[in-house]
Amino acid sequence: MHRVVGVRFKKAGKIYYFSPGELDIEVDDYVIVETARGVEFGKVVIGIKEVHDDDVVLPLKNVLRLATDKDKLIVEENRTEAQNAFNVCVEKIEEHNLDMKLVDVEYTFDRNKVLFYFTADGRIDFRELVKDLASIFRTRIELRQIGVRDEAKMLGGIGPCGRMLCCSTYLGDFEPVSIKMAKDQNLSLNPTKISGLCGRLMCCLKYENDMYEEAKKELPDINEEMVTSYGKGKVIGLNMLERLIQVEIHESHRIIEFTLDELIQEGAIATEAAK
Repeated sequence: MHRVVGVRFKKAGKIYYFSPGELDIEVDDYVIVETARGVEFGKVVIGIKEVHDDDVVLPLKNVLRLATDKDKLIVEENRTEAQNAFNVCVEKIEEHNLDMKLVDVEYTFDRNKVLFYFTADGRIDFRELVKDLASIFRTRIELRQIGVRDEAKMLGGIGPCGRMLCCSTYLGDFEPVSIKMAKDQNLSLNPTKISGLCGRLMCCLKYENDMYEEAKKELPDINEEMVTSYGKGKVIGLNMLERLIQVEIHESHRIIEFTLDELIQEGAIATEAAK
């Protein structure tokens, strides 16, 4: 078991575990930590707790100290400098006529490195650009190509639902989303209806997917034949959320709506049909 605290470096960013050592750290405290890319400033979002070896990447980095007001001023200065660096980089991209879009610029807390995040359709030869930037900023330069989902997360925006993008407000990680999820939820397969601002399938398709998969196992298939109290019929419609089954009775051509429990209670054939 290891004592850890969970730290975020960006809003809705991934949570990383660090060892608190002997420090008395609480949720919402700001801390200075040692990371793979240097000393960084982050916010504690998970208080001190114990986790198993399988839940952390060993060896754990340490929380160096609680952040001070001076540290917070440094962070604000870094953000201002990052904006200036953004403007300079845009000019240099145009000078070198590179087919890339600059998305964000970030200074590490100790200013040992400047990270430039960009999107592009393919691979970009930015060696000359890096040389120019290094001569201007006199520090280590890293250009990192990101995908369209990461771009949306960084820039934010309003989704088709009218709310701020989930990825930019609270989603720490992107989970795989497939077209099968839209099919299982009986959604329109029109790309404009099920795609987010990034152009990829909406993350929210994943939210209720487990419930739909569970319902699909319990409910009969469309066009499945079954025997009901009204006679033999065929399943023509399903309401996954409410576990309702519409059955067209062959003899009367009536459409009767049953609950899953009603069909289960009607006998062995109905129970088998309900899976």
